[in-house]
Amino acid sequence: MSDPAKAVFLSYAREDIGAVRRIADALRGFGIEVWFDVNELRGGDAWDAKIKKQIHDCALFVPIVSASTQARAEGYFRREWSLGVDRTRDMAASRAFITPVVIDDTRPDEAEVPEEFLRYQWTHLPHGAPTPQFVDQVKGLLEKPHAPGRSSGTGAHSSSIHRSEAAPRQKRKPAPLAVVGAAVAVAFVAVAYFALRPAADSPAKSPPVAGQPSAAAPSQSPSAGAQPPMDFASAKSTSAKSIAVLPFTNMSDEKDSAYFSDGSMKTFSRILR
Repeated sequence: MSDPAKAVFLSYAREDIGAVRRIADALRGFGIEVWFDVNELRGGDAWDAKIKKQIHDCALFVPIVSASTQARAEGYFRREWSLGVDRTRDMAASRAFITPVVIDDTRPDEAEVPEEFLRYQWTHLPHGAPTPQFVDQVKGLLEKPHAPGRSSGTGAHSSSIHRSEAAPRQKRKPAPLAVVGAAVAVAFVAVAYFALRPAADSPAKSPPVAGQPSAAAPSQSPSAGAQPPMDFASAKSTSAKSIAVLPFTNMSDEKDSAYFSDGSMKTFSRILR
């Protein structure tokens, strides 16, 4: 009597029957029960109910992916794939139920398959030629179902294709406030440059001639008391054109962008010195 808890269901397009037979024969040669529609009797309520029951009861669901499945936008195998995915909704995330097998050069990231298939480890069996590693993998999952991990090696004619642990990270876009802040900073530097640049048409003041009194110097009365000389050199002169750079404040919700405001203040201070 067959044991559904140890059975493997192969789902495939009819064009791949030759490769599927090779896989089924190899698994059966090691005592593994395999379910797949040999005669492809597509139709009938009894047949449809049988397929649904086998997918519901099997231990492993093995979709065969190929150029044939890629070329067919519709097919009964796609209904089988949907039934396999539906069953995983009642399973723990650590359970390895779907084991995709690709039999040609079809890439997993380009395959027309349910997204759920990409959560599992894919196996590459060119032309459906089984390998001892694949048979051992199936036997191991039947004995102890678990989430597939990264295998250390594969055979010369087969390889395991692993899904990435996480989706590729998207490049982080700069925060809108940071972009606006950068534009304001550039405008600030431009204004400061033109404000502090000496006018091109402003004539340079000629140094006073030695011994010639300054026209602006007030005349002193001989009767006035002697006044001590004023030390103008010791007083620190301040340019009439000066700009104070105040600390920048990060007003956005992204606290990790605070470095932008600190760095901008230091940069502008160095430029304006």
